[in-house]
Amino acid sequence: MSNLIQSTNPLLPDIFALHGKWRASKPAVVSDDETLNWKAFNTRINQVAHGLSEMGLKKGDRVIVLMSNGLPMMECLFGIMMGGFVSAPLNVSVSDDAIANMINDSQAKAIIATPEHCSRLEAMANALPGMANKNRICTGPAREGWKPYKAWRDTQPNTRPDTQIDPDDYLNIIYSSGTTGQPKGIVHTHRGRRDWAYDLSIALRYNSGSRFLVTIGLYSNITWVGLLCTMLAGGTVLINGKFDAETLWQKIEAENITHLSMVPVMYERMMAVENAGYDASSMQGMMSAGSPLRKPVKSALFERFSCGIIELYGLTEGVITTLDPEDAADRLSSVGLPLIGTDLKILDDSDSECPSGKAGEIVANGRIVMPEYFNRPDATRAAQWIDSDGVHWLRTGDIGYLDEMGYLYIVDRKKDMILSGGQNIYPQDIETVLLSHEDIQDAAVIGVKSEKWGETPLAIIVPKIKNVDAESLRIWTNNQLGKQQRITGVDLIDEIPRNPNGKILKRELRESYKGRVFD
Repeated sequence: MSNLIQSTNPLLPDIFALHGKWRASKPAVVSDDETLNWKAFNTRINQVAHGLSEMGLKKGDRVIVLMSNGLPMMECLFGIMMGGFVSAPLNVSVSDDAIANMINDSQAKAIIATPEHCSRLEAMANALPGMANKNRICTGPAREGWKPYKAWRDTQPNTRPDTQIDPDDYLNIIYSSGTTGQPKGIVHTHRGRRDWAYDLSIALRYNSGSRFLVTIGLYSNITWVGLLCTMLAGGTVLINGKFDAETLWQKIEAENITHLSMVPVMYERMMAVENAGYDASSMQGMMSAGSPLRKPVKSALFERFSCGIIELYGLTEGVITTLDPEDAADRLSSVGLPLIGTDLKILDDSDSECPSGKAGEIVANGRIVMPEYFNRPDATRAAQWIDSDGVHWLRTGDIGYLDEMGYLYIVDRKKDMILSGGQNIYPQDIETVLLSHEDIQDAAVIGVKSEKWGETPLAIIVPKIKNVDAESLRIWTNNQLGKQQRITGVDLIDEIPRNPNGKILKRELRESYKGRVFD
């Protein structure tokens, strides 16, 4: 047998290949009634890599993954990685226009989709790159113009491709947005993703016995936290169906789940299950990310689980802090300390470093920071701060402060982003749609509290004419948006507050809705 690793500094494909050799019979992925051990999983991902090469793709070519959770998506994501290609997993809930924008921005050479998304892609075919239309793979029944996934995969060799992957080669692109026509693709390299997984594995307490339950889409970077940590350690990934709090408790007990990576609203629903007398003693590490975890919920999780809860603050761009359970007792409002290998500073409005206790913009530096936004040098430059020593730091756009012990506290949300049910929603995308309506003079979108989603978008509109029907505007707007972007309501006002430079004062708007909870 030839050597499985390509260097003495192994990257993730090397590590997975070694798992296939030394942990061959250990379960790697479990979904529904099918289990793949590490040997079988490596066979599948090698076949996917060879199949893409046979279609004419070269190292570095982008592959769109528009798929629902399941074994095929796992095989495709990691097969793309194994072949040295670049995956771009897309949020399946966004609008068709957003999907088309992101596919075009990626300059994709192939698309892999589950059946429920094939029709969407066919309808937008004329707006997509030619190669992406030519190289289409569907995981469902035979379909005209698509290669059937299983038959395509199973005709390929099962040996590891001989592609030489370098540490700075792109591994994936995670898109933050796309509706406005200016999507931002966050680039991660092979070196960056490996180091990210190593550092997070330590912080979140993963090991070779870890059994991680997937509860959010495999396209989400929150899911990738648990996914890569588990796979780096040679553990087992279990893919769950649609999130349900009662089912989650049952899975923890029945499957001896050790790790979760979820958003606060999921933990809130989980803890709201009455008489949840399930055995959860298997849990070793629980991570909450995406938005602040409310103190009562955090306290309840500490009472219920001996492992406690680790709150993570982070950006897909490569900034992470974690609050260890051992440090949480007297600082439940903190998001902790920087991840190993990451440094932080707090800057005031003149980009001078703030003393402890003073709020300012959070900037970060470290080995997991993204190299760039794909195809967006303007956005990459705007996200950088260069210190007096010439060191590049990533601007987060978030406002926070450090206490005397160096623990980070978040004051305001990143660039007004809304987190609804685990989905990132960008108000500017919705505002662009609103302002295209002939009866709307001005518009702003803010996040308001929601019983169901934790947070939900609300549209605040200045109409051009009298007697505008707010409900009709809400329905019209939601028909233009992706499912997760839909606004909960429309409020009509005379003027939207702005500063002298014309920037909407969203903090003022949010204050006016403070205390209100929407359905």
